[in-house]
Amino acid sequence: MSREVLEWDSIHPSARRTVEGFHEDILAEVTAAVARDAIVVVGMAQNPFCKKARKLLQGAGKEFTYLEYGSYLSAWKQRLRIKMWSGWPTLPMVFVKGTLVGGANDLAKLIESGELDELLAA
Repeated sequence: MSREVLEWDSIHPSARRTVEGFHEDILAEVTAAVARDAIVVVGMAQNPFCKKARKLLQGAGKEFTYLEYGSYLSAWKQRLRIKMWSGWPTLPMVFVKGTLVGGANDLAKLIESGELDELLAA
């Protein structure tokens, strides 16, 4: 199954520049970290689920990279760009070895089942 996105040919050439350039710096930072680091958590300040994800990883003794973009009232456009790219609608976004595994609750299940260790060992 794939997710639906608007086909490039269905975007007018003058609008493509806006689509391409929308916070490309933020996307470049996230994609570089996801490609480079085994575990990446993308989050925001004041969000209890972002804090939960970090605490779960710390409790499991896992090293991770944390990228924080604003809080509830700031940097929402930057976070929107990341959401558009990943298709994941909420924060945090947790990536393991380049794969989006979900949010904090999904991470908790992976840790509890031992699957996180399996993913990291693969």
